[in-house]
Amino acid sequence: MTDAPHRRVRPAGPPARVKRLPLWLLIVAGVLLGGAAGGAYGVLKTPQYSATSYVIAVPDEKSDPSAALGFAQAYGRVATQIAVLGDAQKQAGVPVKKLQSSVKAETSPDAPMVAVSATSAKPREAAAMANAVARALTADANNTQASTRVKLLQFSRAMKPTAPSSASPRVTALVGASAGGLLGGLVMLVRPRRERTESNATVPGPAVAVDLQGNV
Repeated sequence: MTDAPHRRVRPAGPPARVKRLPLWLLIVAGVLLGGAAGGAYGVLKTPQYSATSYVIAVPDEKSDPSAALGFAQAYGRVATQIAVLGDAQKQAGVPVKKLQSSVKAETSPDAPMVAVSATSAKPREAAAMANAVARALTADANNTQASTRVKLLQFSRAMKPTAPSSASPRVTALVGASAGGLLGGLVMLVRPRRERTESNATVPGPAVAVDLQGNV
């Protein structure tokens, strides 16, 4: 009886690779999609208008001039409190909740002045809210003038804005395009690492048994 011929194993060739699109297309796609989304947001979003009224703290003859700056900081903190907004709601023609969400107050570290700003989809309403809160703040502050020795005056009335303060569709489109391009670039940086990791991994392929004479 003859021995069976010795056989050896010949590994099969590597599997064919699927051709992939260039990675830079991710950035292009991100810029286009982000710009389209940002532009659509700017078109569909209701424009917002802002108006600002300024009040100034003035010390009396018996008060230290530097005290006005400290009181202006304090009045800026209470300008958006319920006590002031409750007095302003009737003049503004809007409820207190509307004033709470639409009005903000800012102070300066160098001047005894308070800026009362209001934002609304209606230009006239924005000016009305800013002026109403500024007047209510002035009235409340002057009720305690005898003890504080500081008088609050309306320095400048809010005027009806002629242009929206919110970003235009062109600006939102640029912001969206920048964000989309950045996201596409991040994906492009991460993807080659995964491909190198997968190519370095050893994947055994199917083996074909052949004998010493080269027969399968």
